[in-house]
Amino acid sequence: MGETEEFIIPIGPQHPALKEPTNFMIKVDGEYVVEAKARPGYNHRGIEKAMESRTYIQNLYLLERVCGICSICHMTNFCLTVEEAMDLEVPARANYIRTIMHEIERLHSHSLWLGVAAHEIGFDTLFYYIWRDREIVMDLTERISGNRVNKGMPTIGGVRRNISPELIRDIRKGLDAFEERIKYYKSLILRENTILNRAIGVGILTPHDAVALAAVGPTLRASGIKSDVRADDPYLVFDEIPFNVMTHDGCDVASRVIVRCDEMLESINVLRYCFEHMPDGPVRVKVPVIMRVPEAETVCLWEAPRGELIHYLKSTGGTSPYRYKIRAPTLANIPAVQKMLVGNYIADIPIIIAAIDPCFSCTDRMTFVNVNTEKSWVWDSEQLRRYRKKWYQQNS
Repeated sequence: MGETEEFIIPIGPQHPALKEPTNFMIKVDGEYVVEAKARPGYNHRGIEKAMESRTYIQNLYLLERVCGICSICHMTNFCLTVEEAMDLEVPARANYIRTIMHEIERLHSHSLWLGVAAHEIGFDTLFYYIWRDREIVMDLTERISGNRVNKGMPTIGGVRRNISPELIRDIRKGLDAFEERIKYYKSLILRENTILNRAIGVGILTPHDAVALAAVGPTLRASGIKSDVRADDPYLVFDEIPFNVMTHDGCDVASRVIVRCDEMLESINVLRYCFEHMPDGPVRVKVPVIMRVPEAETVCLWEAPRGELIHYLKSTGGTSPYRYKIRAPTLANIPAVQKMLVGNYIADIPIIIAAIDPCFSCTDRMTFVNVNTEKSWVWDSEQLRRYRKKWYQQNS
């Protein structure tokens, strides 16, 4: 009697705390987590493979659907890889408009996450209020692009739509209102015990562990590490824009909340700078509908709302990519969240997982693993073709 006993608790693939199916195998000792292992793979959609049989223009809209929240990130990063391979110079105004859409998407993503975080700890009143105010950003997105989710703004060579002075004036008004609400929510978060009791000291990720486990984005910056692709490896017009990289040294869930609030306020400053300094001129250069991209390999990095996003393109000179690879920020943060879970209560698991703002449909990839030898491999196109043919013959 009195001896502790360890149990394995599965969280997912279907669980009320998870907005997408995934699986965490949690080893617990009483009420405490002693080990956590992630097992993603329930959302694989084969987008990377599908790109190999589509033209570059078709892939533009396929990549927009990698993630509904980060559609501009994936779409524009794809444009950057292709434009680099083609040595294509994009008009200055187009890069400013891309930056504007990029930062508006950050406002959308962070405000959406802040509401979800409040919901995960049972503070649904805050969830409702934040999502109400998030409609300001959604309405601005619709005014600019015509859509609220898949905006369809970037294209190879620039952007599809211009932004008029009248629209800029309306966007400024919306940002002023949204800024006041975010300042209020930040002050509320810093003094509201409903949040503080569930967030301070929960899900600790030390600066050493954050670096060692290659965490990215707000998860990394909430551990006091000043790292942001926009500042470290500038793209678009971020080398011209003065902005601050937001960090916090609390290393817990509360710090991840504060960092995202600060980033929203800083994004509003970036947007105001863009409106004041955006040059006149064309918004895109003309490219062929069926284009042949020269033989090349390009890699582009992007600071998505969740962190560092990597796109890799290999072209052999055809009308479709030979290979395309996406490393989403959630994948980079999974080792960190496994570490963050250890030592916490079972009841804290939902908010700790939510604190990295996971998107598992962006993350999931497929590989074959021999469970006896632990050797892994990926099929090439010919192996996949033979399997497809055999499967249809057996099941037709």
